Amino acid sequence: MADWEERLGRYERDHGDLAAELRRRLDRRLQDGWDEPLRSKTYPVGEELATRQASQAAIQALAPVVPELFGGAADLSESNLTDIKGAGDFEADEPGRNLRFGVREHGMGGVANGIAYHGGFIPYAATFLNFSDYMRGSVRLASLAGLHVVYVWTHDSVGLGEDGPTHQPVEHYAALRAMPNLWFVRPGDANEALAAWALAVERGTPGNDVGERGPVALSLTRQKLPTLEGTAERARDGVRRGGYVLREGSKGADAVDLILMATGSELQLCVAAADALEQDGIATRVVSLPCWERFDAQDETYRESVLPPSVRKRVSVEVGVPLGWERWVGDEGAIIGLDHFGASAPAATIFEHLGFTDEHVADVGRQVVRDGFHGRVVAPPIEHGRAPREGTHPSLSDDRSGVGRTGGSDPGHD
Repeated sequence: MADWEERLGRYERDHGDLAAELRRRLDRRLQDGWDEPLRSKTYPVGEELATRQASQAAIQALAPVVPELFGGAADLSESNLTDIKGAGDFEADEPGRNLRFGVREHGMGGVANGIAYHGGFIPYAATFLNFSDYMRGSVRLASLAGLHVVYVWTHDSVGLGEDGPTHQPVEHYAALRAMPNLWFVRPGDANEALAAWALAVERGTPGNDVGERGPVALSLTRQKLPTLEGTAERARDGVRRGGYVLREGSKGADAVDLILMATGSELQLCVAAADALEQDGIATRVVSLPCWERFDAQDETYRESVLPPSVRKRVSVEVGVPLGWERWVGDEGAIIGLDHFGASAPAATIFEHLGFTDEHVADVGRQVVRDGFHGRVVAPPIEHGRAPREGTHPSLSDDRSGVGRTGGSDPGHD
């Protein structure tokens, strides 16, 4: 160690600026103003963007001001959208910033861990969320050792479409949330995705208040989502806290009849359902809960300001196994989840078949408030792994939310 410090001292005398940059990175200190490109970038209400596309924009914005950001994908960079544009590929004789891991998720996770152990970089590793199973051992080690690794896991639900149930994550949200010290973040629109990247970069760096070091997993959509009203103003702090009030009920904070809560692509369903419920005189608060681990780390006063104990009528919406939602919903609320595998079908088709529509969310909300309904809502079964595909591809043009697009606007895997 003494020899290393002596050599570093000589390096500092000969190459002052480079040595200062090396010290900064090894000390895990971010440059002043590192997050300004993210703070200055917001998406307008209604703009449709997959959260993987917003993640791509975040990576490009961060790359110049966080030069230690360094990573790649398991042969899926064109789908995960993780390349730093113009930065070149890292090879033995080329100092590029894009790593080509190949189809080896566990090995990719191990390499990312090694880079984090070395220090001086913030490594990120990308694949489809379903394939996080292949790298679970590496993720577990990063969590156990407190390594600052960012996972970019896209195609995060049955909404990924015709690749079908072999690629569609269902049990993964619950399984990953069960891992100690892993922060699993599922943003609900483009602005929340930018905030999620800020949280991921900041975790465990000196001088912040977001907790000890460890990995952060970003769960991102393939399909486009509408940018929601309120996220431009509230997402940065709200995602950092793990959960926040996106929309207050019409009667104010002290007279909430029902709370709708969700993560990811289902957040838009709650916003649309709240409109319908308000028309029925049910004052409805909408809560975004993108990161349970961060929300749980907040003090009781904050958590209860978001989910007041006095408001016991609640509905959660997430297109995954419902395990764990009982904690936030309580014994007088309902849980809309998915307790079986998905199917090969366009995103909006399968969401509609499984009951993930704003109409169904609103109907469940009415039953909770008026009829005392509570417990889990069972999703309709699927025969032979294929959902019905009658008629045309549902779209947003008929004023339904869901995740519909017109038949020709699916972003696909490119």
